Amino acid sequence: MFRNVLILVLAIVLALQYNDNNNFYKRYLNKSISIKKELDLEHPDIDRAKLATNAYIRPELLGKRDRQQIGIENATILMLTRNWELPGVLDAMRSLEDRFNRDYKYPWTFLNDEPFTDDFIEKTSLMASGKTEYGLIPEEEWSKPKWINDTRMQESMDKMVEDDVIYAGSLSYRNMCRFNSGFFYKQELVKKYDYYFRVEPNVEYMCDFQYDPFTLMRKNGKLYGFIITIHEYEATIPTLWDTIEKFMDKYPEYIHENNAFEFITNKDIIGNIGLNVNSHSRYNLCHFWSNFEIGSLEFFRSKAYNDFFDFLEETGNFYYERWGDAPVHTLAVSLLMDKNKIHYFDDIGYYHEPFLSCPTSNMLKTNNRCICKKNTKTIDLTPHSCLSRWWKFGSGRNFLKEF
Repeated sequence: MFRNVLILVLAIVLALQYNDNNNFYKRYLNKSISIKKELDLEHPDIDRAKLATNAYIRPELLGKRDRQQIGIENATILMLTRNWELPGVLDAMRSLEDRFNRDYKYPWTFLNDEPFTDDFIEKTSLMASGKTEYGLIPEEEWSKPKWINDTRMQESMDKMVEDDVIYAGSLSYRNMCRFNSGFFYKQELVKKYDYYFRVEPNVEYMCDFQYDPFTLMRKNGKLYGFIITIHEYEATIPTLWDTIEKFMDKYPEYIHENNAFEFITNKDIIGNIGLNVNSHSRYNLCHFWSNFEIGSLEFFRSKAYNDFFDFLEETGNFYYERWGDAPVHTLAVSLLMDKNKIHYFDDIGYYHEPFLSCPTSNMLKTNNRCICKKNTKTIDLTPHSCLSRWWKFGSGRNFLKEF
């Protein structure tokens, strides 16, 4: 008897709860449809109310975001990327916005060899604090020149694949290196700016920026800034230095009298720091890792740099070999520029797989709220880094000049 009464009571409770839930859903449905009609948000894909979503709220109805630039420089954050890299793009944007740009709202400029998708544009626009622009790279600037010998190029690529050279068989990687060497600063969307901050997908900034790096560059007359300097794979650039020497012979007037020639040629081990370089040319393979660089677009637009790029381009070795934009930029700024106009950003903190650069000063780490990756050693303190060489032969630390 008691069991039957208990079952009856439970049935009544469940029925009442179902009735309440059903009435609540009807009230919510009617209210949602009413809001939908009021806001005129009719859409063929919307056929019923959706609980716990903002599907009926157009972005513009959430209130306009103030994207007015706060930073005072004529500069942009520049990213060359593909649509499929969107998750890594958003990660990098979030990191730089949190650490720097939300306080300055500099515009983002995105470049691609294919049209950006609506999804890419929408999500990157929402992530950016400032304005965003999206550019399509002209086909001739993202493809090998017609005069390149395809047979010779393929034979070279096959040989490098056999030798296990990184990106040996990639044509798109060669297109990218050539573009970043000689065309990024010629893009219509970039022409209006004086400075650029290069960013790549999946990178991470480890510390707060305590100043505007663009303003630092302008006020101190700096033209190029880096954060990591390491050795290049010689197998990718076997004849690059020979070409550089020919360029210097042909255009001695372009070589700055206060250049950083020793930084790119000296092979001595400095104190107990550094790698014993065994290259087959005078070039010691040191280069500024160009996935992070802040630079003057005026320098890259100069006749000196464009004659430099054209001289390299004529060899075809962006394709017959695998010349990277990092050594190309490094050799250009080291020879054509006053070395005192090159700046090392030692207080930012930066991670691009597999290398980390993070301040070693506890004061800097504390003041800049640095969070350096655990179990990852900063590249600056390893023999693979060229930083000690820059400190001695560039515009670096004076105490190293005593070694």
